[in-house]
Amino acid sequence: MRKSSIHFDITLDKNNYPDKIKWNATDNPNGHGLSETTALNISLWDPEQKHSMRIDLWTKDMPVEEMKKFYIDMIGGMSQSILNATGDTFISKEIKQLADKLAQHLIDTAKNQ
Repeated sequence: MRKSSIHFDITLDKNNYPDKIKWNATDNPNGHGLSETTALNISLWDPEQKHSMRIDLWTKDMPVEEMKKFYIDMIGGMSQSILNATGDTFISKEIKQLADKLAQHLIDTAKNQ
């Protein structure tokens, strides 16, 4: 049986806010060694409690507009994930429409500034 692992190194400032986030994984497409990122979102399903648990971290250097795009990208990715996992085209389509609507909002906001 093949195993894969994901490793995160979080450097905190004196107020315990993430200053640096680095990660590595067995299947890291960037090669070996730690890669730096400015945000991460991990969701886990608790089968006993029947709900999700999340870890959301971002560095203080992450620009707000990038944070918005990060979350919209995750929502868009969920559209394909739920389709792959369940075959439910209705939920997939609804999630994609929400992601498209939010992405358009970012575009419109940027044009108006």
